[in-house]
Amino acid sequence: MALGAPRAAVPGRTPDRPGERPGRPGHWWPAALAALPLGLLALASWYGRHVRPSADEWCFLPKVRDDGVWGLVDKFWTLDNGRLANGLLVGLYAKFPVAGHQWYALISGALMLTLLWALVAALLRRTGVSTPRGTPLLVAGMILAVFLFATPNTYKTFYWPAASVSHTLAPVLCAAAAIPLLRARGRGGRIAAVAVAAGAGVFMGTLSEEASVVSLVVLGGVVLAAPLIFAERVRRTVRIWSLAGMAGAVAGTLLLLASPGSRNRRTRFDAESVSMLAPESLGGALRGYLEILGTVFTTWQYLGAVAAGLLLGLVGRAGAGPERSVFLPVRPLALLSLGGAAFLVSGYLCTVITYPVFGKQVVTAERTWNDYLLLYVLLLAAAGVLAGRRLRAGRPGLVIAVAALTCAVCTAGLAVPLVDLGDRMRVRAELWDRQDAYLRAGAARGEKVMPYTPTPVARMLEPFGREGLRKWPAGCVADYYGLERVTYAPRTP
Repeated sequence: MALGAPRAAVPGRTPDRPGERPGRPGHWWPAALAALPLGLLALASWYGRHVRPSADEWCFLPKVRDDGVWGLVDKFWTLDNGRLANGLLVGLYAKFPVAGHQWYALISGALMLTLLWALVAALLRRTGVSTPRGTPLLVAGMILAVFLFATPNTYKTFYWPAASVSHTLAPVLCAAAAIPLLRARGRGGRIAAVAVAAGAGVFMGTLSEEASVVSLVVLGGVVLAAPLIFAERVRRTVRIWSLAGMAGAVAGTLLLLASPGSRNRRTRFDAESVSMLAPESLGGALRGYLEILGTVFTTWQYLGAVAAGLLLGLVGRAGAGPERSVFLPVRPLALLSLGGAAFLVSGYLCTVITYPVFGKQVVTAERTWNDYLLLYVLLLAAAGVLAGRRLRAGRPGLVIAVAALTCAVCTAGLAVPLVDLGDRMRVRAELWDRQDAYLRAGAARGEKVMPYTPTPVARMLEPFGREGLRKWPAGCVADYYGLERVTYAPRTP
C-alpha cells in the first residue's frame, strides 16, 4: 500500500481551500464507510460473551489454576510443544477461566485493529500521502474483517483463543513489527526498530512456527528485492532490519525445536518417522495446498480488501516528491508479482511443515491457513491501491461509488454467517453453563464420577464423540471439576 508518487492533481477535486490543512482532502464519507467493518467487528466481539472452554483449554485451565501462568509455560516447554511465548499468552487468558474466554475476542480484536490501523497510518505518513479522515481506519477495518470472517471457520480463527494466539494474532504481530521502522526518525529510532525486529523474531519463533516461516520468506524477499522497492538512502537500513528479524525468527525457532516439549510433540504425532521432505509428504502437502487455494480464491468476500485499497488509491494525495519518498516509483506488475510469489511460497511451506502432523486433514485445519492468509489480504489491498492510483485519471466518482458498494456488499456477506455462528454459540453457551453448574454442584456433594455431554460448535473437539468414544480432554475435564473421571451422557443433565 506504499504510495511514493509525486503529488498530482486529481480530476474533479478542487484545490485546497484557505484554512484547510494542506494536502488533506476534505471528504467525510470514508469515516462513515468505516462504520461498516467496525460494526461487524463490534458485533463479533459482542458474540464473544458466548465463548466457553473446549478442546485443549480443558487442560490449560486446571494447570493455570494450580501452578499459575508460569506453570503452564513450563508445561508447554517440557511436555506439550516448546512454545514459550504461546504458553505465556494462553496462560494470560486462562488465568481468568470462563471470563478470559469471553473477553478474548473483544481484547484481541481491538488489539489487532489498532495495530493494523497504526500500520496503515505509518505507511501513509512515511510516503507523504494524505487521505480524508477515517480512510486508514476504513482500510484497516476491512482488512481485519475479511481476515477474520471470510475464513471457512471463524470460530477457530477468532473465538477459539488457543488457536487465535498461534495463527490469527501471530501474523498481525509480525506485520506490526514494521511500525517502529516506518516511524523511525534518526539513528536512535533506526537502532530501536532493528532491536524490536530481532526481539519480535525471537518471540514469534516460540509462538508460531507457521508465522515464523511466513516472516522468513517475506523478509528474505525484502533483502533480495530491496533495489526494486526502496530508495537507495534507506536500502541499507531496511536490509539490516530485515536480517535482524530473520535472525530473531531463526533463533526462536531453533529454541523451540530443541525443547523437550517439541520433541515430545513430534513423537506423539509420529512426526519423527515422517519426513516433511519425503516425496510423498511434499506431494501430499502440495495437493492439500492446491485445495486450500481453491477455497481461498473462490471466496468472494475477500474483494472487500481490494475495494478498501481501491478507495485509498483513489482519494490518497501524495505530497512528497520522489527525492523524499522511501519507496522507488511503483512498478505495479513487479510489486504484485513479488508479493504473490511470497504468498504462494510461504503458504506452501506452512502446509509442508504442518502436513506430518495433520496429514490429509491439513485441508480442514483452517486455523493454520491464517498465518499466510493475512499476507494474502494485505496483497489484495495493495492491488486495490495500485488500481485506484491508475483510475484517478478517469471518472473517480463512479469508481468510488462502486468500491464503496463493494465494501458494503462484502460486509453484508460476512455478517450473515457470523450471525448464524453467534446463534449456535449462544445455544452452546446455555448448555455449557447448565452442565457446568450441575458438575460443580455434584463435585461439592463429594461425587467422584459424573456424566458429561459434549456441547460441540464449529467442529471443536469435545471429551466424547457422538457415539461416546472417549477423547483426550476427558481427564482434564474431570480435573477441572475435581472429579476422578467423567462418563459419556447423550443429553445435558
